[in-house]
Amino acid sequence: MDEIRIDDLKVFARHGVFPEENEKGQNFYINAKLEMSLRKAGLTDELGASVSYAEVCGIISEEMQKHTFKLIEAAAEHLICVLMKRFESIKAISVEIRKPEAPIDLEFSSVSVCLRRRRHNAYIAIGSNDDYPEKNESSEELVEDAIRMLDEDPECRVLFRSSMIKTKPYGGVATKEFINGAFILETLYEPEALLDKIHEIENACGRIRKERWGDRTLDMDIIYFDNEVIDLPNLTVPHRDMENRDFVLAPLCEIAPDFIHPVLRKTNRELLEEVKEKCIII
Repeated sequence: MDEIRIDDLKVFARHGVFPEENEKGQNFYINAKLEMSLRKAGLTDELGASVSYAEVCGIISEEMQKHTFKLIEAAAEHLICVLMKRFESIKAISVEIRKPEAPIDLEFSSVSVCLRRRRHNAYIAIGSNDDYPEKNESSEELVEDAIRMLDEDPECRVLFRSSMIKTKPYGGVATKEFINGAFILETLYEPEALLDKIHEIENACGRIRKERWGDRTLDMDIIYFDNEVIDLPNLTVPHRDMENRDFVLAPLCEIAPDFIHPVLRKTNRELLEEVKEKCIII
């Protein structure tokens, strides 16, 4: 991947754990590496095909000065989120913040942190079959709230979403009809962090985990995460048994029919056709 690099951008700011750091301030030096395709810019010599280095430097300087963070880790994370939101052409970004004037009573040249984040595409299935009386919200409203909360998260952006369909309960425990859909989420979160965020939103929407397959106010599952195969105690991707669930595959086919299951090596469209054939045979 091509890169734009900014080295040792000097910014006077007030980040630090100690009160005197926030009051007096100190110099910070920022290095940024923006990964993106620069082929068109190289062939056309047009600024619009690249990213303005001056604008990037201006954003970094402004954000470093108008916020106060205890940790430079938090400052770096914030810069990444702002730059990735502003420039959609950036595929990945590394930000290093150096703090040569850190209050350390030893001889050193600098301390620094370096964070790297890249865009991921997560394919999320969403459903609900129970209202949330405490918020006086219906299943439809809960689904909308959940998608909105993810889209408003600084590390996420909803790219595409399917229409919602009504489906019968799956698993033999739930008693009410579901509404189901899917959406593609662009995110800077890694898989487990995204799962934590999803659980946080489910809990905010009244989700209570009592019994498997039971009625629920909100259910979101990570079906795919890029082309990764993940097998962790708390997370399996592609989602287990999704190839047998028409209520997952039908919405997915609406937004990503040709996405290939990284294990089965079949498209969502092919998997849905197989599920339909099984139903006919039965």
